Amino acid sequence: MENLRIAMFSWESLYSVKVGGLAPHVSELAEALASRGDEIHIFTRNQDMTPYEMIKGVHYHRVNHSLNGGIAQQMNSMCDAMFYAFLDSVTRFGSFDIVHVHDWHPVNVVTRIKDDLGIPFIITYHSTEWGRNGNVHGSWWEATEISHREWRGGYESAKVIVTSEALKAEIQYLYQIPEYKMAIIPNGLYENNMRMEVDAGKVKSAHGIHPYAPVILFVGRMNYQKGPDLLVQAIPKVLENRWDARFVLIGEGEMRPVCEKLASELAVSDSCHFLGYASEMVKKEWVNACNVMCVPSRNEPFGIVLLEAWDAGRNIVATDAVELVDNFKNGVTVYKNPESIAWGINYVLDNYADGELGKAGREQLRDKYNWDRIAEKTVEIYLDAKN
Repeated sequence: MENLRIAMFSWESLYSVKVGGLAPHVSELAEALASRGDEIHIFTRNQDMTPYEMIKGVHYHRVNHSLNGGIAQQMNSMCDAMFYAFLDSVTRFGSFDIVHVHDWHPVNVVTRIKDDLGIPFIITYHSTEWGRNGNVHGSWWEATEISHREWRGGYESAKVIVTSEALKAEIQYLYQIPEYKMAIIPNGLYENNMRMEVDAGKVKSAHGIHPYAPVILFVGRMNYQKGPDLLVQAIPKVLENRWDARFVLIGEGEMRPVCEKLASELAVSDSCHFLGYASEMVKKEWVNACNVMCVPSRNEPFGIVLLEAWDAGRNIVATDAVELVDNFKNGVTVYKNPESIAWGINYVLDNYADGELGKAGREQLRDKYNWDRIAEKTVEIYLDAKN
């Protein structure tokens, strides 16, 4: 298979600005492509770093842009800066075979490259504005504008990649993208990327939790899509079954104060630990120390935290918004309501030893979610679009 020169555009990466699960996807996919001989250039935002750097075989082009106005206006400025960085890179490295954009943020730059330079682009959707925030189209200007850019990315792209069947159905419902343009390629995870040896009792004790108390962990953005409020509302029913259970929630977002207020109103604040944004090391410690990883999402395009939990050999309770779980084999699936989430957590605590379900999920990392296989499938899409 021929080697390609590929330009990737993303507003985040592991080695620039990191926001969420998009960052590891972009950087680790790029590294896997580079390891097979492709030349990968990532165009992304800058945050007090050098404008250009090569890391793990991947070229990083970091751009500065205006932070004035709302998110759509900021992305306009970012796209302008990315366009000129791209032109500079063509002069320096030569022409590109294909352009790959991740989510809506850089859509304006890739459509401009297509119009001005004739280079086709691929878009990967990692989620949608509708999925992130519920049905808010038309309720405020930026939500409508973001949705428009999502539509335009799919309309003008040569191919569309989505990470799951559920996200494919959502994209086709929202933006009427034809079947022939679409491909499903999942997220990936390097094996042992999350797994580490920890003294679970010490990790718990450091936060005032009894070393033998069962810990239920939430990791993700604290927003409507991820459903942290559903988990908090489930806590009283869990405590009826296990009075000593404790809940650790890692992540920031507009729903954090909502969840903290809910915990107070339900008189379960003493059982909750809201850690906010946590470093990667703190996150790793908790993923390996917890007894249950809970994914209470209302909408879930993929669910990278499940791969991380499986890598660490943890038991999982996830709503039926999550596509990856094989019920009662590598996790337990519940409905998107507090009563069902509480039932699932209680069932796992009562019936499964620590990590019993997670070990089954770990096997899938090798077979289905390894980056080398994902990179090969992605290159097939590149070649199809290029030709």
